[in-house]
Formats: sequence, structure tokens, C-alpha cells
Amino acid sequence: MNYRSIDEIYTANKAIRQKLLLTVSSLPEDVINTRPADDKWSIAEIVEHLTLVADGMSRICGKLLKEAGEAGRAYDGTVNISEGFLSKAAEFADVAIDAPDRVKPSGSKSIAESIAAFEEIDRRFDELKPLFETNDGNQNKFPHPYFGDLSAIEWLVLIGGHEVRHLRQIKGMIANAGQ
Repeated sequence: MNYRSIDEIYTANKAIRQKLLLTVSSLPEDVINTRPADDKWSIAEIVEHLTLVADGMSRICGKLLKEAGEAGRAYDGTVNISEGFLSKAAEFADVAIDAPDRVKPSGSKSIAESIAAFEEIDRRFDELKPLFETNDGNQNKFPHPYFGDLSAIEWLVLIGGHEVRHLRQIKGMIANAGQ
């Protein structure tokens, strides 16, 4: 998580998203919809969860960047990732976390519907990129339930980290489905 620019974060997040979509888009329905255990999500539910989280994160980033713009705080080209953020990212990397209700999947979305939702979310993030490049995304904060107060830039980094976490989970589920 050593990013030097907004463009680097965007590039990394797009690469992660592509890997995720390539991984899930060609899976058979039985693999996509099978829960590994009664209390675990299926791959379709994980992908739905990822869209709910990314949608919320895009809205949070937009709010924080708008506030920075209204306050006249211009982006100076620095990407500040706090030690607290890095510490929490390491702490939660392989720990099961209970998702807040607002980002729990309904279980009613197909992979195709979730992919379509990602397309809309990607469009929204593309619209936010000029704001990230002009408004200070380092100062204003919004609380995350596990990470604490995060800046818009940290939320942007977290999107990729969250998707990597679940991509590893999905790959493990795929490997176990073949046994």
C-alpha cells in the first residue's frame, strides 16, 4: 500500500476489479450459488456484498471530496496513508469480520446483476477521479466501523484491499469446489 499518486491507486483498483470479474464471470452456476457452509456466503453473495461496499465507499469519497472543495482545500499531490490505517489493514487481513447489515447481501442478485452494478460504480469512480486530483482527499474523515476515521484517499485504497481480501476467499472456494 505504498502509493505515490491517485492515478496509481486507480490503476491498482482497476486491476484488482478485473481479476475479480475474470474469476467470477465464467464460473458455473452451481459453484457461484453454493454456500460452503450454512453460515457462509456463496460467491454470488460475496460479489453482491462487494458491490454494496464499493457503492457506499464511492458515496463517502464523493462527500469528503465535495467538503474539501467547498472549504477551498486543493490537492497538493500527496497520498497520505496513516499508520493507523496500515496497522488495521494488517490486523484484519485474514480475520473474519462480521459485515454491517447495510452491506450484507440479499442473496437475490445474480452475478450478471452484480457485474452491472460494478459498471455503474466504476462510472461513478471515474467521475470522482478529477475531484481526487483537485480537492484534498487527505484531511476530511469519515468513520469506518473497524478502521476508524478514514480520509477519502484511504477509503479509495480500502476498496482495492477489500476486493483482494474477498478475491482470495473466492479463489479458495473455487479450489474447494473442485475437490
